[in-house]
Amino acid sequence: MERALSTALPAWMYPPRESGWEADDLDLLPPDAPRHIELLDGALVFNMSPQRSWHDRVIRRLTAALEGTIPSGWTVEAQMTIKLNRRSRPEPDVIAASVPYTPDRTRFLPEEVALVVEVVSAESEDRDRRYKPVLYADAGIRHFWRIEDESGSPAVHTYELDDTTRAYVATGVHRERLDLPVPFKISVDVADLAR
Repeated sequence: MERALSTALPAWMYPPRESGWEADDLDLLPPDAPRHIELLDGALVFNMSPQRSWHDRVIRRLTAALEGTIPSGWTVEAQMTIKLNRRSRPEPDVIAASVPYTPDRTRFLPEEVALVVEVVSAESEDRDRRYKPVLYADAGIRHFWRIEDESGSPAVHTYELDDTTRAYVATGVHRERLDLPVPFKISVDVADLAR
């Protein structure tokens, strides 16, 4: 006898109001909700597909490398959300923020964040390359990095916010070393991120 699959959604998946989801609603999700949920223009986005080991390794190693270089009173976090506005709360892969570590923090605000990093995966490539950078720039986050997998080796594409156009401009592609003076003095062996 075959079991019928339930098509009913859990009650928490329904928007809490007629106008839809808002950024603060993510803090009210039940403990059994998926761990990685973003809110993009009022729509919940579930990051549930299995991540490749490469993706996880690059995030962990970049986070550790940045923690070794950030100024005192700053923090680096992996996979934490940023409340960009009332209806958008994306979850970048890495954040560097000019605020001290707070153990109960569930999100950052754009004015606290100096750098966001997206490590592109097959499931998120369109969001990471085209959609989320526009949201980050519009919120005024000064630095954005996108890390691509080039045949197993990472390539870090760096961008800085142009205040006139309120859009990111490319500042380089780094495949061996990443040595930058902003948002703080950074020196990272790019090739080591995936070894």
